[in-house]
Amino acid sequence: MTTSTESRPAGDPIPDDGTTPWIRRYHPTRSATRRLVCFPHAGGSASYFHPVSARFPDDDVVALQYPGRQDRRHEPCVTDIDELADLIAAELSRLSSLPTVFFGHSMGATLAFETAWRLERDGAGPGAVVVSGRRGPTTSRDEAVHELDDDGVLAEITLLDGTDSAVLADDEVLRMSLPAIRGDYTAIEGYRWTPGRTLSCPLVSLTGDADPRTTVEEAAAWSEVATGGFRSRVFPVGHFFIAAQAAAVQAELARELDGVAR
Repeated sequence: MTTSTESRPAGDPIPDDGTTPWIRRYHPTRSATRRLVCFPHAGGSASYFHPVSARFPDDDVVALQYPGRQDRRHEPCVTDIDELADLIAAELSRLSSLPTVFFGHSMGATLAFETAWRLERDGAGPGAVVVSGRRGPTTSRDEAVHELDDDGVLAEITLLDGTDSAVLADDEVLRMSLPAIRGDYTAIEGYRWTPGRTLSCPLVSLTGDADPRTTVEEAAAWSEVATGGFRSRVFPVGHFFIAAQAAAVQAELARELDGVAR
């Protein structure tokens, strides 16, 4: 993947088996002919996508690591989606050019969309974008989880069932995780779609019919920003269906990877 040097300074290339503070490769390979870029949910980290990387060991699976978590926990969180998308687009522009699919869950879906829009603008967008567990950007809700106290934030992530119960029971781990969770909620709850931003590549929306934060109708609204083709799939489960329905979700990713590699 390359980008226009007129709009974004070029950094040093990233080797196809290399990592950076932003990029994790759990099954690196130099022989990949296609790439999958994974965007974590709010409070999530690159390691969440280790099972996805294991499913596609012959592909270049890139999992993004945002600032403020795990080995980047001492860095300040980026609390603005547009700023975060700018930084990610600049990083991905340093990768070699391969047929690419973006996959983002929840907050990561919005980030995948905004990053893809930036790269398309520069002539180097992905071949397809898969978004899951997030309403379309043309929809909006008044939400302020980031303004809640710690108990309120924990109640939200427990509702979504996105954090392992062992983590919720570990006070030390929680203290390390809450700043990233709160920072990410600040970013996504402050996000507003800019009219006119659409994608010319195919866009796939995945959602759970029992998701408490995204209705099936809100997920279908992704079609409003998809000018290059749109399809959707609904799973009979809640917000984190990408774990509960891992095989089916990975089959969707395989379908899109096969499509961009033709």
